[in-house]
Amino acid sequence: MYQFSYSEVQTDSVADAKDRERQLLTRSIDLLTAAREAGVESRESIEAVLFMNRVWTSLIEDLGNPDNELPKELRANLISIGLWLLREGEEVRQGRSNNFDGLIEVSQIIRDGMR
Repeated sequence: MYQFSYSEVQTDSVADAKDRERQLLTRSIDLLTAAREAGVESRESIEAVLFMNRVWTSLIEDLGNPDNELPKELRANLISIGLWLLREGEEVRQGRSNNFDGLIEVSQIIRDGMR
């Protein structure tokens, strides 16, 4: 039987959570890239924006949780970025913008900054 210390399990859980977040952001980036190619009025565009909205709504909720251990300033900055992504995604969904490049670039920066 394996025995792990609480800190080992907690570290693994944090690492697993970060890996899942990176995977979700990568999936969102892939969908946004496909949507850019298909065009703003495509089904791919709608699916990409909705997926991105679900990912960022969840991340913002987690960042706003007082139990989140990231530094307050970093959390606030990430929430601001997430809110921008949500607003810009809504502009794309409404057909008022085709800024897939901005959505993709910002998402890549956030994903690549996760350690």
